[in-house]
Amino acid sequence: MDVIVRKYTENDLEAMVHIWNEVVEDGIAFPQEEFLDMESGKTFFDGQTHCGVAEDENGRIVGLYILHPNNIGRCGHICNASYAVLKQVRGLHIGEKLVSDCLVKGKEYGYGVLQFNAVVRSNIHARHLYERLGFIQLGVIPKGFRMKDGSYEDICPYYHEL
Repeated sequence: MDVIVRKYTENDLEAMVHIWNEVVEDGIAFPQEEFLDMESGKTFFDGQTHCGVAEDENGRIVGLYILHPNNIGRCGHICNASYAVLKQVRGLHIGEKLVSDCLVKGKEYGYGVLQFNAVVRSNIHARHLYERLGFIQLGVIPKGFRMKDGSYEDICPYYHEL
């Protein structure tokens, strides 16, 4: 699938909210439990340093990412990001394009490190992608993520120097 990754516009908001909520509903990757609506979605996405969207050849939004500071002050040079791909097109390397664009944008915004705080251990597709793109795993936090079914899964923090 051919996609371009570009900065989001307000016209993308409905698709972004839908895609984001799919991941929240799955309950196996994002820490968020609350769904976005159009109003809360606009506030949320506008509050990020950068939001990128993946648009297919038909103009359909099929993925997105958010980029924002991971911390403040002396750690303010470290950013964090989250990625979401439309359920029906997962596995078509859209995530790789989103992460690659995010690495470039992070550097453009002056960040020095991109850190992922909570990659769920069983999210092997994301973990393989991050490792292929040069991210380094920092360790394992046992039972750091509560799954949708109430069980706990280990999380694996990762980082990439920009």
